[in-house]
Amino acid sequence: MTTELSRCSAAFGRLRIDYDHRVLRPRPWTTAQSVWAAELLHDAPPGPVLELCAGAGHIGLLALALAGSRRDLVLVDRDAVACAFARVNASRELPAGVVDVRRSRLETALAPGERFAVILADPPWVPTAAVGRFPRDPVTAIDGGPDGLTVAWVCLDVIAGHLLPGGSAVVQLGTAGQVDRVAERLAGDPAATLRVAARRSYGARGILALVRHR
Repeated sequence: MTTELSRCSAAFGRLRIDYDHRVLRPRPWTTAQSVWAAELLHDAPPGPVLELCAGAGHIGLLALALAGSRRDLVLVDRDAVACAFARVNASRELPAGVVDVRRSRLETALAPGERFAVILADPPWVPTAAVGRFPRDPVTAIDGGPDGLTVAWVCLDVIAGHLLPGGSAVVQLGTAGQVDRVAERLAGDPAATLRVAARRSYGARGILALVRHR
């Protein structure tokens, strides 16, 4: 896959975000995830911010902009084009050296000792059988496996291993039923270290889950 960029731009909150047809277009409603993360950053422990399945990097970048934060930001995505756009957007919105864009599988993106004060996760959550309903979206950016939660579980494993004590994670999912399944599985697993502490629903557009240590 070539990473030569043919740019479109979209407003995302106060930011301008570059992307193209190979990357999921920034959804206006997902500024809500940035807003919640910014709220959490005001009381979060010292430490950097992490965004998993970051795409063009817009949600993490807007969170730091809204919080007025100078924290470091790590953006992780497996797609080369998404990472190229994330670097472009980061270079415009934050000073050089503050943002670390990593093209990687989620399971191998972080060193064992890395810990984060706030983690954002934006996994694909459309069930595989339903991806045809969204022909304009890149399949790899929306296909969440049979129940839409395959990548979300990987994100939660990463969160469990890399969230600082007292930190928070905000996970974007598609339906209340998906959040219910996550909450029930975490609550029913004595080995789990996480819990769903709160949620904010945006109707048919999606739902956000606040995840913290037990």
